[in-house]
Amino acid sequence: MPTSPAHPPLPFTPRYPLRTARLDLRPVTDDDFAAIHAYQRLPDVCRYLYWGPFDEAGSRDSVTKKTARTTLRTEGDVLQLAVVVRESGVLVGDVTFAWTSATHRQASIGYVFHPDHHGHGYATEASRALLALGFDHLGLHRIQAELDGRNTASARLLERLGMRREAHLVENELLDGEWSDEVIYAMLAREWDALRATDPQAAPRV
Repeated sequence: MPTSPAHPPLPFTPRYPLRTARLDLRPVTDDDFAAIHAYQRLPDVCRYLYWGPFDEAGSRDSVTKKTARTTLRTEGDVLQLAVVVRESGVLVGDVTFAWTSATHRQASIGYVFHPDHHGHGYATEASRALLALGFDHLGLHRIQAELDGRNTASARLLERLGMRREAHLVENELLDGEWSDEVIYAMLAREWDALRATDPQAAPRV
């Protein structure tokens, strides 16, 4: 039976860092600017995102906003956390957890990683930690992720997490002057619990 609470205890600040096998997920600080700007400035990283690429001023503004996003107080609040490889101390990306509905107990997740660190499973590992946070600590019913329909690498990541492809919205967004599709993946709390029953490593506790 699920053991997660029925409602989020508010205000809710995770016990940082969120620790996985290899990673620490912690609040962003001003000292993270150089590492974050290193990937926020890259056109390939921002190609399927709703922002960027950023110049230095844009990244400084982004980092400043991220430093304040550490606690959930009300629907619509967001956590934005740096992802650091524990062994090396290197910041490899950042992740987002948005509490989208109190009534319907839902959230969405997102992630951005420096391409130099692709291929190590860091984004998958960090995203699993966000699912555990939502289902186990906040008692959410459903967590989703939205992506540009052309972003096949992100789709494969979400499928590795065990999320379902729920919707494909055709040309619903105008990005950089081009109509693009949006794809939605999601997971329910009972699916998370079932995943843990069959493969605890795929549904870890944090």
